[in-house]
Amino acid sequence: MKPETWVPHVTVAAIVERHGRFLLVEEHTTAGLRLNQPAGHLEAGETLLEAVVRETLEETAHPFAPEALVGMYMTHIERPDRAGTTYLRFTFCGAGGEPDPASSLDADIVRTLWMSAEELRACPDRHRTPLVMQCIDDYLAGRRFPLDFVHTHSVGPKR
Repeated sequence: MKPETWVPHVTVAAIVERHGRFLLVEEHTTAGLRLNQPAGHLEAGETLLEAVVRETLEETAHPFAPEALVGMYMTHIERPDRAGTTYLRFTFCGAGGEPDPASSLDADIVRTLWMSAEELRACPDRHRTPLVMQCIDDYLAGRRFPLDFVHTHSVGPKR
């Protein structure tokens, strides 16, 4: 029997801050309702920047303009019913526009909400992963890398 090929899941996340509050989503997960930054998986043929813009719009209806990379994160989540999963997360910060009332949210998203770092810190059991708070803390600490830090080479044809 051929061994299973290990492949990490590449994800992107957006930090949008307005007046000391952060744009979050409340979403259905296998562990119940959880809070997360607008985030999702990189799709074939996308750049990381295209993915974070798309995911933010799909999950919040807010357009997103990335301004900097906050950090790159790796986490491994063990699952009792199957092999664990490793995620590589690229978190960007930037400006979010007003929501498009004609846009619908992804099926798993219950709602969007704005929370302060203190409110978010007070409910760690509701976070999708520990990366939710880690990314906010890094953002608040001023961690920023210019967008040209992220290079894309030989991206395939557009869908």
